[in-house]
Amino acid sequence: MTSAVLSNPATRIAGSTPRPAAIARWLLVIAGLVFAMVVVGGITRLTESGLSITEWKPISGTLPPLSHGDWLAEFARYQATPQYRQVSGPAGMSLGDFQFIYFWEWVHRLIGRLIGVAFALPLLWFAVRRAIPAGYGWRLAALFALGGFQGALGWYMVQSGLVNRTEVSHFRLSAHLLSALLIFAGCIWTALDLRSLAATGQNRPARLNGFSLATLAALAVQILLGAWVAGLRAGQVANTWPLMNDRLVPEGIDWSNGVLFALTHDPYLIHFVHRWWAWGVVVVLVVFARRVKRAGGRRASIAIHATFGTQILLGIATVMSGVGIALAASHQAVGALLLAATVWGAHIVGRNAKKSAG
Repeated sequence: MTSAVLSNPATRIAGSTPRPAAIARWLLVIAGLVFAMVVVGGITRLTESGLSITEWKPISGTLPPLSHGDWLAEFARYQATPQYRQVSGPAGMSLGDFQFIYFWEWVHRLIGRLIGVAFALPLLWFAVRRAIPAGYGWRLAALFALGGFQGALGWYMVQSGLVNRTEVSHFRLSAHLLSALLIFAGCIWTALDLRSLAATGQNRPARLNGFSLATLAALAVQILLGAWVAGLRAGQVANTWPLMNDRLVPEGIDWSNGVLFALTHDPYLIHFVHRWWAWGVVVVLVVFARRVKRAGGRRASIAIHATFGTQILLGIATVMSGVGIALAASHQAVGALLLAATVWGAHIVGRNAKKSAG
């Protein structure tokens, strides 16, 4: 299936009609599923569940162990990992404890499979019906391909924790999260373009202008830092705010391997940068939200302010709670909602610029 086949008006069957509104609704459902996957992925990380399933079985792995013997076999495979030998085993993990962490990783993978089916089957149906408007076939094909890459990247991430490590690589973890959020944002942006097409009858996709791109880039850096904080358990090095263990710049930063290595590996420094880069992002978001409001996006502007305000409060509460699971998972969830609000605002600004240019 090529984007030309998906979008070329000359290939449409007799009586077929583009259905931008229906495709937009479908993409928003997919975005909702990706959001659920991001939230469950956060819980999976917080509960140390990500390495509980040591094999990738796309079909047979859909079902969890169904008998006591199956559970013992899965537990035995997990017991061979460095995480169990060095952390979980010495802590006295029981079969019941293993079943708890297995549940979260299984649900996380199940949602991923569900997203694949929920994307592939409607995409095929819309393509066969020639219901995809001109110019959108390549976007939908790219989102589908990115979803496949996301699944492969998830397994690549898990593999990093099965040999010689007791946790997954924080670099692979951040790549896995950012690629999921790229799919999330892409679905939202494309759905908004299609809703505009359905409402106006004019196929004029919004443009991503310079300041909107800079705002999204600043937010992406903050999300990247947050993933590193999670992957390195850096949130646990200090449970006070605004100071870190009674100091503005925390003690304990290891500079011995150079600044770049510290910026990408040291939990104290990454936690510190994540805290204070957030305030720079807030300044950018405030300016951006004003531009969104001037472009006619009052509701989007309110959504941006509400989500970044909530996100800040949740971040502080997460630190002061010693990284409580409920607060930390909510922090990640609202971060995804902040991205959605920012994408919404960027689309409004881009659509307004398109009209002005036209």
